[in-house]
Formats: sequence, C-alpha cells, structure tokens
Amino acid sequence: MQRLLPQDCFLCGAPSGSHLLCSACQADLPKHNGPACPICALPTPRGEACGACLAHPPAFGRTLAAFDYAFPVDALLHAFKYGGRLAVAETLADPLAQLASRHSLPDGLVPMPLHPSRLRERGFNQAMELARHLSRRLGIKTLPHLCQRRLNTSPQADLPWKERKKNIRGAFECPADLTGQRLAVVDDVMTTGATVGELARCLQRAGAEVEVWVAARTLEKPHV
Repeated sequence: MQRLLPQDCFLCGAPSGSHLLCSACQADLPKHNGPACPICALPTPRGEACGACLAHPPAFGRTLAAFDYAFPVDALLHAFKYGGRLAVAETLADPLAQLASRHSLPDGLVPMPLHPSRLRERGFNQAMELARHLSRRLGIKTLPHLCQRRLNTSPQADLPWKERKKNIRGAFECPADLTGQRLAVVDDVMTTGATVGELARCLQRAGAEVEVWVAARTLEKPHV
C-alpha cells in the first residue's frame, strides 16, 4: 500500500514522494545478481553449485535472494526487524517478487515462524510481513500456521556460526501432510542457512518439496 503523504527518503533524506526510498537510493541497493550457487545462493565463479551443497545437499533445492546483505540493506533490515519500520517490508519484498516471477512459482509461502514469546515481545513477524507482500504481488497463498516453532531457541545472531545448526535443531513441527506440495520458506536474511535448513527439513519430512526466498543473503562462507 502506498503512503498518501509526501515524505523524505529513509536513507538520504531527499524527497521520495509516496515511497520509503528515493529512486536513486532504490537503484543503488546491492542486488544479489552475481554468479551464485543455485541451491544456497553463495557466490560461485560460474554460477555452479558450491562444494558444500554438493557434499551435503540441504533440504531445500533452490534459494532466491533479492539483495546482498550489505550497506544499506543491512540498515533497512535492522530498522525493519528491531525498529518496527514495517514499511521496509514492501521495499524489500517487491524486488524479491520480481525475481521469483522469473521462475516457476510454488504452491504456497511459509513465513519463518517465531516462537510465541518472541512474537509477543516484537509485536510482529518480519517474515510474515514479507510474505504478505509477496502473496499480493504473485497471487500465492501464505500459510502462516502450517508450522510452529516449538522451541524458544537463543537468537542465532548471538551465536558463533558453528553453533547455529545445533541451536535450531528440532525447533519446528509440522503436523500436516504436505505430499506433493511445493513450498517456499520466506525469511528476511539467510546467513549460515541453519534456520531455513531446519524448517525445510521439517517441511520435507511432511512430504513437501522446498525452496527458500530471502530478502538478503550474506556473502561469506560459514566458519566451521
């Protein structure tokens, strides 16, 4: 939904009309369009699958990322996730919808669940806000109650990379029969892939084919 009153660009302060960002700042956002592994979206020389995905295939078959996790996208995401700037969701989701529209679309979108206590604390689920915009743009149903986060784990960002897979193990449950369904997990940022990988495994065990859609992808390989 466009805002009715003129405003200043969130990043540079220039007039941006009804948009969060002015056209110059929007054009300068670091798009994730270099050659990358089609499975995990980490950069590879020729766009081939990376060694890690070949050696240990994750439970998802494809990752779509709109942006690199770099300035100023990192600042936008921080304002969105921790500052409650919900208008950022549209700015991040629209380019992701454009990217997704160039591929075959899944049957449904599964926003990354928050534990109920984290949801009460934050007041909203940032993945759900992204999924709402994607659903409207692409005409795909959003399935916010398909999976639940049954464990209130420590925030992944507070942990060393090698501890994140262990921290999130068994955090989700999905009682539905998803045989024959193709689903996209939606989240704000993909770093090590541990969280989206665990949710993808949960969906895969229920019978679904899974891919991952994120607003931003970090470019570093996980430290192990």
